[in-house]
Amino acid sequence: MSTQFDVAVIGAGAAGMMCAAVAGQRGQKVVLIDHASRLAEKIRISGGGRCNFTNIDAGPQNYLSENPHFCKSALSRYTARDFIDLVKRYRIPFHEKHKGQLFCDSSAEDIIAMLQAECEKGNVAWRMPCKVADIGKSGDGFRLETDAGEILAQRVVMASGGLSIPKIGATDFAFRIARKFDLKLVEPRPALVPLTFDSAAWQPFVPLAGIALEVAIETGEKKARGHFLEDLLFTHRGLSGPAVLQISSYWQSGMALTINLAPQADLTDTLLQAKASSKKNLANTLAQWLPARLAESWLQVQGMQGDARLADLPDKQLRQLGDSLNRWRIVPDGTEGYKKAEVTRGGIDTRELSQQSMMAAKVPGLYFIGEAVDVTGWLGGYNFQWAWSSGVAAGQAV
Repeated sequence: MSTQFDVAVIGAGAAGMMCAAVAGQRGQKVVLIDHASRLAEKIRISGGGRCNFTNIDAGPQNYLSENPHFCKSALSRYTARDFIDLVKRYRIPFHEKHKGQLFCDSSAEDIIAMLQAECEKGNVAWRMPCKVADIGKSGDGFRLETDAGEILAQRVVMASGGLSIPKIGATDFAFRIARKFDLKLVEPRPALVPLTFDSAAWQPFVPLAGIALEVAIETGEKKARGHFLEDLLFTHRGLSGPAVLQISSYWQSGMALTINLAPQADLTDTLLQAKASSKKNLANTLAQWLPARLAESWLQVQGMQGDARLADLPDKQLRQLGDSLNRWRIVPDGTEGYKKAEVTRGGIDTRELSQQSMMAAKVPGLYFIGEAVDVTGWLGGYNFQWAWSSGVAAGQAV
């Protein structure tokens, strides 16, 4: 026995719940389907459990895509301010933490409960946990084969996310459905992810694990160049922290990173000027600009003695040292992969979709939203804003 709906939304995460709520409140008969037994786990773990739910500065410039103009329509029609207004209506306390990033004061559960309540307002039906085995055409609509029986829907919205964090249920289902209907994909890869290095090459830096500092970091060239001023974290395997998570979305295999470990100073000039008057040793001089442990280890890597008096060192050696710290070039050999990636870069090629409605032009009635689409935000609430904006765009169109 089939159950019939106007709209079936597959994936009850941020984008899916937003879309289902908007469509339901417009009077559509909506079913929201998810294979997980626990709702919205990605929201729950975001921001250390407090959900970095948007960024007040979110705009097209904060997103990566092979079709960079695509996101403009959805982001302009449902902005960060619109979502903040919704949060305020539910009297959820929040605060700005850093660079426009907004977090719940208490718990990400507040955002999940809000989205559930919005779905209830739209009389959204839930099927959860419920796995969808396949989606096929059925007349003008679609037939969904699920472990809860057959579901018929006039329109289907794919909101099942990308490949990041498989342990909380990430799958490639949206990509498989896209391929089934002959829609192009931009090759998916991990993004907002720690970078790793050849173990032998990284060995000298292992003692630096745990050190964090603000750096300037960049990679790529011209339009593909990424550059950020953010905190860097040394780990036993490589580099992490916001600086590396941000730059990882721009990095491709074989590319070098250029890292300025002391962006507040031109260390070559500083060291040469200090040489003329300072009685300090090299390690103490560098410790004005760098964490002491980093300064000491860096000097060891460079084959220099930390207790050497600055005044006794040749200018050439000081220039090389300053350059190594202000322009450290290093080539990662990979990433920590989807298990540590916050999002998936790539996905459904946006040239297959309407930027107004998120519908696939080749397959009327089939929509893709959220992380499944080739729109990837920076770290800091931007990906949730894309979920809300793309979810609303589809919810208003279905």
